[in-house]
Amino acid sequence: MDTFSGFPEAGLQFLRELAAHNERAWFEAHKQVYRQFVLEPAQALVVTLGERLKVISQGIIYDTRTNGSGSLMRIHRDTRFSKDKTPYNSYVTLMFWEGSGKKTENPGFGMRFDSDGGGILAGMVHFPETMLSAYRRAVLDDELGEELVEVLDRVRRAGDYRIGGEHYKRMPQGLPPDHPRADLLRYAALHAIWDQIRPADLTSPALVDLCYVHCANMAPIQRWLVRVADSA
Repeated sequence: MDTFSGFPEAGLQFLRELAAHNERAWFEAHKQVYRQFVLEPAQALVVTLGERLKVISQGIIYDTRTNGSGSLMRIHRDTRFSKDKTPYNSYVTLMFWEGSGKKTENPGFGMRFDSDGGGILAGMVHFPETMLSAYRRAVLDDELGEELVEVLDRVRRAGDYRIGGEHYKRMPQGLPPDHPRADLLRYAALHAIWDQIRPADLTSPALVDLCYVHCANMAPIQRWLVRVADSA
């Protein structure tokens, strides 16, 4: 696998045109462009960035498979339960995770971009039931709960990062509404996002360094979630 050297302009142009011609006939006619200028560079990015992320944690997993089981999410959309029946995603999504089982059910790092740029995420976008229970126990725990408050403060101070995951407007049943960390008990996920990747960043090999720096800044959230997941 080649070292990542940037996405060719032809790759970004493909994504731009796919957004305008999101139909099977157009995609089939341009499939080789997709493979050469989007898919192959994306696989190289998976390996190059994946190895860098192991500096943050040796447990980080990456996988170059393109069938949806690896780090690359499939370009084909699941339209079974959606009113939007367009068949393809006009963006690229990569995931690097830590833990056993499904990648989407583990803490990790993610990246998504289209022809206009993109962003990076650290943490989890959804808590499975067992993780949600473990998260709530951790927030209620004096040591882990206070550590989470410090972690979130550290990430906010590190840069222009958005903390997300708050879901419930009211306190879920059975949880103390007057708890000092009550706001965190309303979360059903936990992640930080940096969404300032520019198109020029995507075409440069320096994208790996850029992603690594922001993943490292947001990593305290991912590391805290790994500890919680290990206790679930």
